[in-house]
Amino acid sequence: MAKKKILILSSGSGSIAEAIFGAVDSGELELEIVALISDKDSQSLVRAKSHDVDSHYLPLGPDRKQWNQSLLNLVADHEPDLVVSVGFMRILAPEFVRRFKVLNTHPALLPSFPGAHAVRDALAAGVSVTGTTVHWVDEGVDTGPIIKQVEVPVLPGDSQSELHERIKIQERILIVETLKKLLDTGEQ
Repeated sequence: MAKKKILILSSGSGSIAEAIFGAVDSGELELEIVALISDKDSQSLVRAKSHDVDSHYLPLGPDRKQWNQSLLNLVADHEPDLVVSVGFMRILAPEFVRRFKVLNTHPALLPSFPGAHAVRDALAAGVSVTGTTVHWVDEGVDTGPIIKQVEVPVLPGDSQSELHERIKIQERILIVETLKKLLDTGEQ
């Protein structure tokens, strides 16, 4: 049986993508990573190259509609079974999420604190527990069906960066567990 093919979208440091690379390299995940695409000249591109994963830098230009089409075409060229968004800080166009199955990690317990500032918003709200969510992407902002969540306590005196780093530790574990479950059950 052919391995499932995933394509990773990542805008930042790539630590969650790195967890996927490591799980594939160790044999924990039996899948093929066909490419990583970043909208920023980011560390995630460096990490992809270090694992011999095809990487693409697709910066957002002044024409968002053109960028959306370029992203759709680039992903389509790789024919993934699944697109995995890990720290990709762009809202995907409706045409994109209708065409591809897309999984996303989010640094909060959705539906609480959707959007780009989830960790900051959780701290501002004074919650004692936040966490991370893996969910399917739909046409809304962090509104797709939830697959799994893990709680992370907010500690007294937590800074945004301290809390976010603890959440990312759980995100790295959760994305690998989720991909493994999807592969084992054949869910898509």
